[in-house]
Amino acid sequence: MYPNRLPPQDQEAEDAVIGSLLIDGQTLPRIAVFIKADDFSSDRNRAAFQSCVALFERSEPINQITLTHELQRRGVLETMGGPGFIAALLVKVPTSAHIEHYARIVQRTSMMRRLIRAAELIADVGYENNPDVDTAISRAEDFIFKLRLGDGSRDFVHIRDVLDTYLEEKKLTTRTRPDAPTQIPTNYIDLDRLLGGLQRSDLIILAARPSIGKSSLALNMAYNASKKSGAHVGIFSLEMGKEQLVDRLISSISRIESTRLRQFRQGDHPEADETALHQAIGELAELPIWIDDTPLLTVVEMRSKARRLHMEAGLDFLIVDYLQLMQGEPTQSFSTNRTQELSVITRSLKGLARDLDVPVLALSQLRRAVEQRPGQRPTLFDLRESGSIEQDSDVVMFIHREDKIIAEEEWDKLHPDMPYPKGIAELIVEKHRHGPTGKVQLFFDEKTTTFKNAFVRVR
Repeated sequence: MYPNRLPPQDQEAEDAVIGSLLIDGQTLPRIAVFIKADDFSSDRNRAAFQSCVALFERSEPINQITLTHELQRRGVLETMGGPGFIAALLVKVPTSAHIEHYARIVQRTSMMRRLIRAAELIADVGYENNPDVDTAISRAEDFIFKLRLGDGSRDFVHIRDVLDTYLEEKKLTTRTRPDAPTQIPTNYIDLDRLLGGLQRSDLIILAARPSIGKSSLALNMAYNASKKSGAHVGIFSLEMGKEQLVDRLISSISRIESTRLRQFRQGDHPEADETALHQAIGELAELPIWIDDTPLLTVVEMRSKARRLHMEAGLDFLIVDYLQLMQGEPTQSFSTNRTQELSVITRSLKGLARDLDVPVLALSQLRRAVEQRPGQRPTLFDLRESGSIEQDSDVVMFIHREDKIIAEEEWDKLHPDMPYPKGIAELIVEKHRHGPTGKVQLFFDEKTTTFKNAFVRVR
């Protein structure tokens, strides 16, 4: 791309790293956690570092003699300049005390070379002239994001450092706003008490059979988190269009029944409803909620869009509606194994939750088999095309409603002393990696598709 410009490199720093290892081979563990042989720009320094690592792994000393023998055994000593090259490195470095400083320089210049390489790969994507622009942009963004994350390796840290983060009560990435909430409240008192709010980096599964209200509950959580704590919420809606989602939110906020809300398009509505509608629209317009209603999203596209939103606006809470409508990578073939494909998707969503440090709420369908069981109470086994949904998730919740299973007349015959549970929804927390499981009772108003705390009734 720039034929007259050399990639960044620092030969003196590279020589100083190898020279420091020759002086004190026990310093290798201090730098091996953040630099690798590929970080060295010259072939001879790369080979020398690889040989030092090999000696260390065999518990052999690292010095001028052992390194010379190791390079000779590998057949590269003469191409590197012979034993004189090794001896010259010792002269350049008087002490090994500054090896970490030299290694950081090597790491930095290596990162700059990788950045140049990423730019070349992005240019190649552009020259391919792919008709699918979103896929091309997603690939380009992946090159940069992988560069930022590195290889994901981590080192041991003293528990004191962990406790310092714990006492700060914040775990924020460099892209998260300083005023972002530590946990995301749902505003459902019993649920927040049980879970401690939605925790960052968690993958949360909310599952139910169709028409039970899982999309409505997710939207209510989005509204509550955004309204009560200022959380920035992203919603991927693979099933419903953004207009339908907005209709549901407006109905919930304005208390206008969803059937009446559709009459507004024909101009047939009372004045009181119009006032409530405009108030709801004004309130929603001020909330930090973003909606993407692209159908048949792939994992790559979703990850790319979420990262972009996180960088541009800050993201605190991500919702995916729903899991079974997502697609795996187009380059991978899962045509005969949907369970395997879904396993890749859930692992990717868990990775996204950790990368962005946000809770990801993924909605999921349940198997039809749950309807054949007496009582129809869902369990982890009922997760449709389960794969690794249970394994990868931190929290699994089910919505169970008796009024969707049994008619009022039949209920009165079976339970003459108990009122019919109209609108009563039981939220079953079946898995909770960080704490106890349990059940939470909510009230659901179907007319406005609104979940409320059980002791609050919607008029």
